[in-house]
Amino acid sequence: MNKFWIVLSHTYLSKLKTKSFIISTVIMMALILVLTNISKLIDTFDSEDYQEKVAVIDLTEDSLFDSYKNAVAGVNDELSIISAQDEKEADEMVSAEEIVGYLLIEKDDSQGFKGTYKANQISDSMVSNDLLLALTQLKSQITANELKLTEQQITQLNTPPAFETIALLENAKTEEDLNQARGLVYVLLFVIYFGVLMYATMIAMEVATEKTSRVMEILISSVPPVTQMFAKIMGVALLSLTQMILFFGLGYLSIKQNLTGMNEGFFAFFGFGSINISTIIYAIIFALLGYLLYATLAACLGSVVSKIEDVQQMISPMTMLVVIAFMIAMFGLGNPSASYITITSFIPFFTPMIMFLRVGMLDVPFWEIAISIAVLILTIILLGIIGAKIYRGGVLMYGSSKSLKSIKNALQLSKKN
Repeated sequence: MNKFWIVLSHTYLSKLKTKSFIISTVIMMALILVLTNISKLIDTFDSEDYQEKVAVIDLTEDSLFDSYKNAVAGVNDELSIISAQDEKEADEMVSAEEIVGYLLIEKDDSQGFKGTYKANQISDSMVSNDLLLALTQLKSQITANELKLTEQQITQLNTPPAFETIALLENAKTEEDLNQARGLVYVLLFVIYFGVLMYATMIAMEVATEKTSRVMEILISSVPPVTQMFAKIMGVALLSLTQMILFFGLGYLSIKQNLTGMNEGFFAFFGFGSINISTIIYAIIFALLGYLLYATLAACLGSVVSKIEDVQQMISPMTMLVVIAFMIAMFGLGNPSASYITITSFIPFFTPMIMFLRVGMLDVPFWEIAISIAVLILTIILLGIIGAKIYRGGVLMYGSSKSLKSIKNALQLSKKN
């Protein structure tokens, strides 16, 4: 047991001190600070006196400029509308960067009038969309006046019908609950995806690096290969836990300092205003189990590789499994009760993400959750037993790796030890 802790601490401390780990952690923490202060940053830029200006050239002879200016103010009061006599004048203002573009309003036999927006760059679709929306509202207003509709009739015409969705099942989540859960599950799925993929790959790289430097030959003479494998898995797990504590701790402190609550802006959009504790607990459970599953597999695959350059090729099937699970979960966000989501949530390699999706979005019976966790744990144990044999023989293998053939050779070597 003492050897287990020695390998664990060595794996943890050596990875903790690497430049790549420190730099990636600092970058992620800086990104978290930006995201948690996004509301303040937006307010800072919005508080500036800068206003985008658009020139309008009215060629309809109906004096639509004033009406259109009021319509634009109702759509976006930060967009300034000025008048221009002709396109030559407007072109000069665009060249002098006095305006971002100009809009031509012309007569149209079929539609009454039409608009043509011209600018040096049309990549900023927000401006053109606001101009179109204001023009549409103006057209509706003119049409209503021509038909002599009253204000009440116009209001009734533009008011959408009342529409409500009600779940018939007693314990089913409401539409509001689903919208709030969807954002939270979306973010946590990314955390599980990148966490499992990054840290599992780190284990494979760690094993391959030691084999390349011939350190493995010294280690196996003093520490049993199986002890090495699980010590490395737990060492990287401890490393990931350290990183996550830093990330979530910084995020929490930044949110607490800058916001009165998690019901504003970015956080309200992702449904963080009413976090369900059980969802967080299940996220932690499935993230840990998913890590153990893929980490064990990664350690086995890394042990049969002799060159660091071959690691990515060897673990590519594992990477594809993680990507497929993530893509299924992303598609399932729109319809978490779909049959393919239910079926794949019980497949061990997909369970960490897809069962978590179902738990976060639906009222899943506890027995289904228990079965999926039990199957996942049994798979981890089985993979651990098989993986330990592969690892025992794989660490003694050098030379080119041919995936399945290398695994077969590793199993044969383990029987001789």
